[in-house]
Amino acid sequence: MPDDLSADLGLGPIEQVAYVVRNMERALVRYGALFGEFEVSDQMLEGCEYRGKTADLSLRMAVNHVGPVEIELLQPLEGESPLTEHLAEHGEGLHHVRFRVGGIDAKLEELKGKGFEPLLYKRFGPLVAFAYIQTPADYGGHIIELLEMP
Repeated sequence: MPDDLSADLGLGPIEQVAYVVRNMERALVRYGALFGEFEVSDQMLEGCEYRGKTADLSLRMAVNHVGPVEIELLQPLEGESPLTEHLAEHGEGLHHVRFRVGGIDAKLEELKGKGFEPLLYKRFGPLVAFAYIQTPADYGGHIIELLEMP
């Protein structure tokens, strides 16, 4: 099994660690004790590509910017997504780590060729997009996020 995603796949350092939660208010108390205060917002993501189909979803997110790694808490509100899948299959906890990339569409094609499975994709404009992808079993079958943003 490869030891380093950044060396093998051309991904930079991890810039975010994200947790999925059922109840943001309780999570803010629990994770706030570890990481400090979070900024909370509600997001509507319309026209996502979720497992090959168009989907809308909404979520509550909380972000903490302490040190070089961002901590993100995600509570799904409406719609099916990798977040709701994770809660149903595993419960609350670590959901994904994020890597920033340039040219996300080309990187997704490259990773698909190596057995990575796209789960959720959203483009916000010509310069900003994100994707959740599941790593193959050789990498543990975990979810990683790719973010293209200048």
